[in-house]
Formats: sequence, structure tokens, C-alpha cells
Amino acid sequence: MLLSMIWPSQNSELLEQFQKQKATIFAMDCIPRTLSRGQAFDALSSQANIAGYRAVIEAANEFGRFFAGQMTAAGKVPPAKVLVLGGGVAGLAAVQTAKNMGAVVRLFDVRAAVKEQAKSLGAEFLEVDFEESGEGAGGYAKEMSAEWHEAANKMLKKQCEDVDIVITTALIPGKPAPKLIHQDMVDAMKPGSVVVDLAAQTGGNVASTVKDQKIITPNGVTLIGYTDINSRLASTSSSLYANNQMKWILSAGPTTTKTKGEMALDHDDVAIRGMMVVQDGELMWPWQPPAPPPPPPKPPVVEAKVLTESDYKAIYMDSAKMVSAGAAATLGLGMLAPNAAFSGMFSTFALSGVIGYQVVWGVVPALHSPLMAVTNAISGMTAVGGMYAMGGGIFPTNTAQTLAATAVAISAVNISGGFLVTKKMLDLFKRPDDPPEFYEMYGIPVAGLVGGYSVANLAGFTEVSSVTATASALCCIGGIAGLANQSTARAGNVSGMAGVAFGLASAIGSVDWPMATYIQLAGALGGGGLVGYKIAAGVSPTSLPQTVAAFHSLVGLAAMFTGIADYLEVAHLHPELLDGVRMGSVALATVIGGLTATGSLIAFGKLNENLSSAPTSLPGRDMINMTAGLGMLGCMGTFCMNMSHETNVASLMGMALISSGLGLHMTASIGGADMPVVITVLNSYSGWALCAEGFMLNKPVLTTVGALIGSSGAILTHIMCVAMNRKIGSVLLGGYGTASTVAAPAAGGDIEVADPTFTNVEQTVELLKESKSVVIVPGYGLAVANGQYAIAEITKILREDGVNVRFGIHPVAGRMPGQLNVLLAEAGVPYDYVLEMEEINDDFPETDVALVVGANDTVNSAAEDDPTSIIAGMPVLQVWKAKQVIVMKRSMGAGYAGAENPVFFKDNTDMLLGDAKKTLDEIRTKLSA
Repeated sequence: MLLSMIWPSQNSELLEQFQKQKATIFAMDCIPRTLSRGQAFDALSSQANIAGYRAVIEAANEFGRFFAGQMTAAGKVPPAKVLVLGGGVAGLAAVQTAKNMGAVVRLFDVRAAVKEQAKSLGAEFLEVDFEESGEGAGGYAKEMSAEWHEAANKMLKKQCEDVDIVITTALIPGKPAPKLIHQDMVDAMKPGSVVVDLAAQTGGNVASTVKDQKIITPNGVTLIGYTDINSRLASTSSSLYANNQMKWILSAGPTTTKTKGEMALDHDDVAIRGMMVVQDGELMWPWQPPAPPPPPPKPPVVEAKVLTESDYKAIYMDSAKMVSAGAAATLGLGMLAPNAAFSGMFSTFALSGVIGYQVVWGVVPALHSPLMAVTNAISGMTAVGGMYAMGGGIFPTNTAQTLAATAVAISAVNISGGFLVTKKMLDLFKRPDDPPEFYEMYGIPVAGLVGGYSVANLAGFTEVSSVTATASALCCIGGIAGLANQSTARAGNVSGMAGVAFGLASAIGSVDWPMATYIQLAGALGGGGLVGYKIAAGVSPTSLPQTVAAFHSLVGLAAMFTGIADYLEVAHLHPELLDGVRMGSVALATVIGGLTATGSLIAFGKLNENLSSAPTSLPGRDMINMTAGLGMLGCMGTFCMNMSHETNVASLMGMALISSGLGLHMTASIGGADMPVVITVLNSYSGWALCAEGFMLNKPVLTTVGALIGSSGAILTHIMCVAMNRKIGSVLLGGYGTASTVAAPAAGGDIEVADPTFTNVEQTVELLKESKSVVIVPGYGLAVANGQYAIAEITKILREDGVNVRFGIHPVAGRMPGQLNVLLAEAGVPYDYVLEMEEINDDFPETDVALVVGANDTVNSAAEDDPTSIIAGMPVLQVWKAKQVIVMKRSMGAGYAGAENPVFFKDNTDMLLGDAKKTLDEIRTKLSA
């Protein structure tokens, strides 16, 4: 068997010899040029690329001036003018090389499609004033008419009079090279000009070319007709040719039966059949490729409906109906409002919700993880609610006080842990050239306000507590608003810390306890804060999702304990205060807290891999949820009726138990793929629980902060649902929201795939070195393997070599919003290189290499192509549109959602299997060698 350059149309005697020898021959020069995966083993292209580059070097060696213009004290040297004839691979390589050397470059080709490529390289595209298409079969140019040649000759002669260097690359398969530069054109060139004829092997494009020689014409023009141009760059030519052959052998399978002496060649493989010249002595050339499949039918053109006046009126009427419903609800709420305090609190709630909506939408996606962490910390304001039910001295003396002290302690875990985690994440985004920051200076005004408040409160200025609480709310709003961009994010975290400090201070100042109870409070806050600090100190970006889920659980537990403690305390001391608003608020705080506590605990278990990520599906799952929900509502109704203390306690316990069980079961019924949505929902729940505490205690600061956090979680949930094509109701009820859960192709989906092709580290390194544009798409696998530092080094090396390396991040890459942004920031990747899905998707068609590291579902083309896929409709990064895709994974297994990925089997995809960190380390080592 022989794999080589054969040129069967020009070597008929050689073909006869192969037939007599009963040989099997594959011609590297016969690869179907329109086969997309054939680019990897297209030796004609790789060698033509070298020839185009070397042609410019040869011309520069003979030319007597700079290529780039020079302005010196001795005078001005104009730039060289280079004309390239033929816009194929060689021609474009020549254009790029000459342009890089500073020359003025012009390109001429009979194919109009080359015009855009010329412009993209900075060359002027020349056109003939004659209408005739030069597009030929297989991507080559065709032979043009006599009339066209006459018009072209006039244009080319004029160009030859002006330019300094001409490089010709025009070829027509199976025929002599077309004569483009005639003797009169050579005679018209200036002395010292240079012509390099890359078509000398097949007769030349220049009339005066002498094969394998360099001549100088009487008018001083140097004509180069070398046919060994590639041998003058021998190392690179041999390396690329060997790579072409190796890639063909690896991808052409099955080429062997794994039995010595037996060979099986797949005639259905276009790459094999197209290059097969002789098989076992039988002539197989020329091959007529099968007709391409008909293009898919175009969707019917839907003409835009011309709206009439009635249509516009109907649109406004629908909107007016919705507004009318809102107006009716407002009136109803006003009529049902039991007192002025409720109305005022509702106003605070509504305005805070609007502010939260506006503020949270301003947070950039890269900072969504810090956003969740800082709202976690701020939700520790549940400590304020717990304070109002504390008492008993150094230790609590009854159930209510014990629950309240516990709520304060676990809230303190959230406060210290949440703010420290946020600070650690935001510090990762610092760039080496960022100016120094001294946020510790803000401790001075914070200490001044807290100290001044303490003095004023002791002096009898009672209203200072409410003003300080307002300052707390404003600083908490500022804490989230600061995350709108990288430059203010760390200031936002400091603002949030100040807000919580002011809130705790105003709460402490508004209670009148014996000193022993203050000691109890100090112990609860200090102990909880220390635990939170210890937890946060050990948190890495990889473990962020489960840490956030665990903190959510603590907030939910604190809200539930506070609600129960408040009822028990007020029922014992001031039963007259148990009006409908308070009872309803206690019920909501208990129910939402219970759902959040156990739901977050299950989410933690799944994210931390203590529990299976598969959804739990108990018999009668929906009936269980419905029955539990009705039971919970029944307990809430009974509790709000306030029939007797015993009944209320029983109803309260029922709410706590049922809501906790419901949160556990509903979250367990949700698959691991939907955990990003679940933790944002739970984040929202924690805010609404805090709102309920605000209504319960008539504390506007809690309502304001709660509405802010609730809005934040709701908006993040919306973003996640859109990014995953999920409906929130379906997710919470344990469904994916798709018509089928059939995975393709392993489970018989609708996408037909071929065998995958595999690559290795050496080939990947060469591919990256040869690329001009690389997009890296990281996934959770990168986080698990801790490969972020290696990928950061690879990025640095490639960018220093002039490769435009960027990152494409999916909104749900990882296990929570923005996790991969934090991970890359940890490794020192500047956030300027890290783009969101919407920013990068349109760039993939112009990308040389898309390097997928540990991602699967977020780059799965089945989301767009297969309506039966489990992830159908989910927006994904369109990596398969890049010229070459390298996928790094441990195995060919399905992703987190359980869907097989057709991208792994596409013609332009190579799989690089293995541990991500080990593989990335090898790539980094070879790149830096």
C-alpha cells in the first residue's frame, strides 16, 4: 500500500505499473477539496501555504529595496508594491506574508468569492471589466473565455507597469497552467522588479518562465521558476506533509481488521474512496463522487402581517386589561389592609422590589456568582429578627429564646461566611495593572456612624434607630448595585458589609436587655461568625455552588426558627399583638424557611456528590406534592384563624414539618442538571422569608433587604431558565420541560453520526501554534480537574505568540451562574478575554480552533438540531461552526443532563480524551518548549 502524491492524470504509465504490481495506491493529491474534515489531511493546501510564504521570501531576497516604506533623514523609501495572481491557498499565504512585511499588496483572481478574503487580509482586490464567473469544480478556478482574457490582459499590463513584484499561483486541475503574464507585460516592468512563478511545474503563468531556473531579462526583471520551492523550507514541509498523512490514516477507518495481512477499506468513506487510485491492481480512478444530498427545504416565507387600526387597538386593550387587573388588586389590597402599619410596610415592599429589579438587572453576568454570595451574606439580616425574641440571660430559658438564639447564631455564619466568600471571589478579578485599593478606609465612617448611633441612642434620641436602619437598607442596595461592573464590585461588597453592620447596630440599640442577654447575643454572633469565617476560608471556586446552597439552608432555618420563636414569645407576653398580619407573616416565614432549609440541604448533597444527581421519582410523586401542599395551606389557614394557643402551636408545627418535607421531596425530584436553577430559586426564597419577617416585626429594613434579595434570586432564576430552556414551574415539579427524554445518538435520537476521530497532545499543540484565532470553552470538568492554572498559562503563551485567544462562557457553565468566570479569574485570566455566550457565538465561523475543556451540554448541537433531545431548545455555544474543534473530556460519555453530544462525531471535531489537568499540563509544557 502506498500513500503519496501520485498525480494520476499526468502519470498514466505509473498507473499501469501499479496495476501490474497488484498494489493499493492512495493519492494525497486527490483528496476531495470540498470535504470539510479533509482539510486536516489536504496536503495540497498545506504545501501551497508553504509555497506562498516562501515565494515572498525568494522575491524579497532578489528585490533591492525594503518591503515596508521608510522615512529616514537620508530620504524616503517607498513601500514595495506586490501583485499576487491567484487567490487560492498559496496566493492568500503570499498576500498575508507580503502584507506582514509592510508591502502594498494587490490580489487578482477570476473567482469573485476571493474578494472578501482579500479585503480581510488588507489587500486590494483587482477586477476585470468583463462579466464572467471564474468558479470551477471542487473549489478551483475554471478556464476563462478569450474575451475575458483580452480584458484581463489590458488590466494586468497596466498593473505590471506599476508594481515591483509579481507572484503567480494560478492552476487548473489536469491542464497546463494558464498564461497570465505575457512577454509584453514583462517588458513593461521596471528594472529591478521580480517575478516568482509558482506554476512553473505545469508550464508557468509567465511567458518568459524557465523551469527550475532564475533568469534576468534584458530590461532587468528577475524571473524565478523554481519547482522545488517547498524543499527550500524542508523542515516545515516535511512536518506538515507527515501530519496530513497521519491524520488521514487515523481518520480513514476502518483501515485495518486488526488481523495481520488483512485490510478492510471503507468505500463509503469519501476520504478513502476519493483518494483511492488503485486497489489490489484494479484501477479505481477517476472516481465520480455521489451527488450531494438536496438542500433542506427552505421554510415557507411568512409574510409580515400588516396591522390595522383594529389590531393596534386590540394590543392596547390587552395591555389595559392587565393594568386594570393590577388596579383592582391594588384597591382590594387597600380595602383589606388591617392598619396603617401594613399599608406603609407594603409600600416599602413594593418600592424595594422595583429598586431590586432595576439594580440586579445591572449586574454583569461575570459577577453573578459574587452576587449570589453577597445576597447570601445580606440575608443574614435574619439575625435582626431573631434578636427581638431573645432573652433569658447568658443562656436562653425557654423554647422561644433558644430558637431565637439559634437563628442569630446561624445567621452570623451566613454574614461572615458570605462576605468573606464574596471578597475572595472579587479579589480574583483584580488585574496586575489595576490601581491599589484601600477599602479599609471605609471602616472609619462605619465605626463613626455605629459609635455615634450608640451615643445618640443612649442620650435618648429614639428616632436615630430608624434613621440608622434606613442607612442599613441603602448600603445593602448599594452592595448589589456595586456589582454592576468590575471597577465598583469590591466597593459594593464593602457597602454590603456596612449595611449589615448598621442593621445589627440599630436592632441592638432598639432592645432593652439585661447585660447577661447582651453577652448571650455576643456569644451567638461571635460563635456563628467564627464558624462562617472558618467555612469561607476553605472555600474554592470549585466548591462555590454547594457552599452557596449550604448557606441558603442556614437562612431558611433561621427564618423558620425566628417565625416560630416570635409567635411563642408574643403569644406568651403580648397576645393582643397577634393580629392577622402578624399571624400571616409568621406562617409565611415558617413555610418559606422550611422549604428553603431542606431544599437547600438536598441541593448541597447533589452538588457535593453526597447524593445522586438523578431525580428521585417516588410512586405518586405529584400526588405527594399536591397532598403536602394542601396540608400546608390548611395548617396556614388554621393558624391565621387564631382559634387557640394549642391549635396554633399544632398548626405551626404542622407547617414546619410539612414545608420541610415538601422542600426535601421537591428538590430531590429535580435532576442534577437543573441545580443551577434550583439554587437561584432558593436564593429568592431566602429573600421572601426575610420580607415576611419584616412584616411580622414591622421592620422596614428587613422588608427592604428581603425584597432586594428576592428580586435578585427571581431575576437570576429567569436568566437560568432562559439559558437552559426551562420553565420554572416544570423545574420545581421535577420535570425538564421537554417533550421527550430520548438521548441522541446512543439512545436512538434523530441525529445521525459517524465514528469519532481522536487526536493527541502533539497534534493539538501544532494546531494551536498554527492558529490565529482560538476560543476556549471551559465547563465544569475544568473546575473538577483544577485545570484553570494550566489553561491560563496556555492562554498567556499563545497570546504572546500573537494568537487571539478568548474564552466563551455559557450562563450555566459549571453549577451556578458565573462560576467559570470566578474560576478563570482565580488563575489570573484577565476578564477582558472572557466573553459571554451572546458575545462570542457569532465569532465561531471565523475561529480557527474551538478548544472545549470539560464542557458537554453547553456545546451540544442536539439542543438546536434534535427536537427529541432532553435539552432541545437550550441556547448553546455553537463551537461546531469553528474550522476545527478539539474536545477534551475524560470519556465519550453523556453530559450532566444525560444527552449524547453529536458534536463529538462531526467531521471537524477531534476528541482528546484524558484527565483535563494532566492533558493541559502536557500542552502547556510543549507550547513553552
